Amino acid sequence: MLFAINETMGQYSELFMLLAAGTYTVAFIAFAWDLAKSSKMLRAVDLKAAELSGQTAAAARVPVGVGAVAAGGDADRADSDVSGPVGRAERPTSSSSGRSGAAGAGYTADGSMRYGGERRVPARVAVALTVLGAAIHAAGVITRALGAGRVPWGNMYEFLTTGAFVAVAVFLLVLIRRDLRFLGTFVIGLAIIMLVAASIAFWTPVGHLVPALQSYWLIIHVSIAVMSSALFTLTFAMSALQLVQSHRQKTIAAGGADKLGFMRLVPNALSLENLSYRINAIAFVGWTFTLMFGAIWAEKAWGRFWGWDTKEVWTFVIWVVYAGYLHARATRGWTGTRAAWLSIVGYLCVVFNFTIVNQFFNGLHSYSGL
Repeated sequence: MLFAINETMGQYSELFMLLAAGTYTVAFIAFAWDLAKSSKMLRAVDLKAAELSGQTAAAARVPVGVGAVAAGGDADRADSDVSGPVGRAERPTSSSSGRSGAAGAGYTADGSMRYGGERRVPARVAVALTVLGAAIHAAGVITRALGAGRVPWGNMYEFLTTGAFVAVAVFLLVLIRRDLRFLGTFVIGLAIIMLVAASIAFWTPVGHLVPALQSYWLIIHVSIAVMSSALFTLTFAMSALQLVQSHRQKTIAAGGADKLGFMRLVPNALSLENLSYRINAIAFVGWTFTLMFGAIWAEKAWGRFWGWDTKEVWTFVIWVVYAGYLHARATRGWTGTRAAWLSIVGYLCVVFNFTIVNQFFNGLHSYSGL
């Protein structure tokens, strides 16, 4: 009877995971639609600004005093007309680019990433769908826990599904204070990839844990690891966008055409780097506790704190990479693209640790369930 209940809960969990993936997919499309629609509108504003700027310059050459005054008045109205749509499209920038004919050379995203008065319907719909998907996803995680009779992160399938939920939940929590909707496409896209990978490549039926995992340290150690990995996911997306934005800024500064109009909805590279650095610092503290509590758990389970197991080594490698990132940026001036690449390398190590190491390397931590 109990086995049947557990199996039923497992089936409900898989159904919820499928519904969550579908909802996230629609949210992903809405976030992408927001970027595309806003980019198209801003491009139209740029063309209008260039046209009005050309008309103003032509009127300024008329040698009639009245005409010059009239042209000046038209220029003032043109200025207000141009800056208005830009402000409505996104938060006003601290620069004056939104008030000139070269509006395309500036940024419409505010470096502080605070919410403005704009009404971007696709973005609001995307956030609402993400909240709905997270609620369904939470139901899937909870029913998996009820079916297994334990915390739902005992194998690769459970770690990926729970990790995807935590990543989305952290994203939504940060949205309360910061306008990070520009990250929606990337964070939700990663969550969809994690859910699909869990269902196709790492699916594991509901079952009991191996004896070594039947400890309260599983809750402490793995929960902190999941939270830290979720934060690293956010900083990975920010670092990738930082590289793209940095390249765009250099292209515009060199007089090149702005071919990535949607990036105007993204803060400048420096703002992305600063926020990424702060979040990485928090995640690094969590990963430090992950390493420490893992060593304590190893001593309880196997009678030693450290044994150079493959999983232990790669957990330490991740710690070293992010420690190097924080140290290099704080004391050695590793800013800009070098810091972004180091942050990306750290996240790739996280992915390698929780996929390749778990699946292909035999050791005391081979609990993938495959």
